[in-house]
Amino acid sequence: MEDKDLCRIGITRREVLQSSVAAAAVLAIGPLADKSDAEAAVVNTVDPTVPTAHFDLNINGTRHDLTLDTRTTLLDALRDHLHLTGSKKGCDHGQCGACTVMVNGRRINSCLTLAVMHEGDEITTIEGLGTPDRLHPMQAAFVAHDGFQCGYCTPGQICSAVAMLKEIEAGIPSHVSEDIQNVAFSDNEVRERMSGNICRCAAYPNIVAAIRDVQSGERI
Repeated sequence: MEDKDLCRIGITRREVLQSSVAAAAVLAIGPLADKSDAEAAVVNTVDPTVPTAHFDLNINGTRHDLTLDTRTTLLDALRDHLHLTGSKKGCDHGQCGACTVMVNGRRINSCLTLAVMHEGDEITTIEGLGTPDRLHPMQAAFVAHDGFQCGYCTPGQICSAVAMLKEIEAGIPSHVSEDIQNVAFSDNEVRERMSGNICRCAAYPNIVAAIRDVQSGERI
């Protein structure tokens, strides 16, 4: 539209531009202007059919009464619902071992199992092994041998190490066991059995030394 046409209908070019800008602003914010509509959109993203279950978990000798989404992993139940944050979420795919806990004396990756599956089991986390005033022998050995640097993987390393020594004591062989009928402790056994626990700081030699210290009975 030319200027002479604008003059004929009694408006200026500036008024046209101002009207265009105002209209664009209304279109941009219009859908969000109604707060109730925005809130409704958020509420509608929550699936009301998500299944939940009521169950008990026995953790470090204490019973916990829970009602959780049945898809909640044991790791998330420990960290997000029971505030036992010693077990770490590293890869969340069972590859790093940072989330290792013991269930009925055996080590597992808590990120790969559902909490609802463990009603009636005895679950031990790093918080249940020792306290700052009374360290578990494995914890004391890790401190003595500097078996950690950043410390992120350490809770999983320690839980795994405690359970691993019980595996050797029970005669459970590993891939490197020279005699599967007579499983003996060795540094090679430790390295193989602890290979599922990743330490990005590479404190591995010190970790092996700490585990050897406990196995020899020097830390009781």
